Amino acid sequence: MARLGRYFLPSQALHVIQRGNNRQAIFFHDEDRVLYRNWLGEAAAEYGCAIHAYVLMTNHVHLLVTPGDAESLPRTMQSLGRRYVRRINDTYGRSGTLWEGRYRAAPIDGEGWFITCSRYIELNPVRARLVSHPRLWRWSSYRANAEGAADPLITPHALYRGLARTHAGRLLAYRRLFKDALSEEALNAIRTATNGGWALGDDRFREEIEKALKRRATPLPKGRPPRKKRPSARQINLL
Repeated sequence: MARLGRYFLPSQALHVIQRGNNRQAIFFHDEDRVLYRNWLGEAAAEYGCAIHAYVLMTNHVHLLVTPGDAESLPRTMQSLGRRYVRRINDTYGRSGTLWEGRYRAAPIDGEGWFITCSRYIELNPVRARLVSHPRLWRWSSYRANAEGAADPLITPHALYRGLARTHAGRLLAYRRLFKDALSEEALNAIRTATNGGWALGDDRFREEIEKALKRRATPLPKGRPPRKKRPSARQINLL
């Protein structure tokens, strides 16, 4: 399936995912995650990429980001990726690629999907049955967004700040969103959009993305269009 190429739209949040090659591990010890998180913060700060939510799993990472310019996200991921792969290869005596191709990114309709996507990211360890609650997974933004823990990686998005007037109110409002699991419809929509690089939102949002980028932002309908029947010789004679 064709995917959208890398692109940039001002103030447009993106859901980013990068997986290990053949879905193999990219983190082997906690020290690996510490270095990855530190280097992600350094690269994002250098290239102007605001990170709103994240999770570091065993064989992949999720990020919810807003790039500052067209090169912010590509340079952040490239700088981080090269630095981290060198470290992993040197430490564990391996060689070759660590990543399953390039990262994938999908534009997120803020009003309809931003907070849902943030919950999707931070609930990943729960869905994977690694922990019973997102606060128990050290390697995500949940404790920053829901409990106010210090995390230099996180830049609160305007939609997050809009949850309440006060910091305490925002934390409470955000925690309440985790009382219910995400619907299967929401899970499938996020996965389809991110894996394909398609716009995640309603028809209006997808049309806006397509107009701005001058390219498709949704997959083509599955299957071939029905073949038109050719008129028979008798029908032709009757025309």
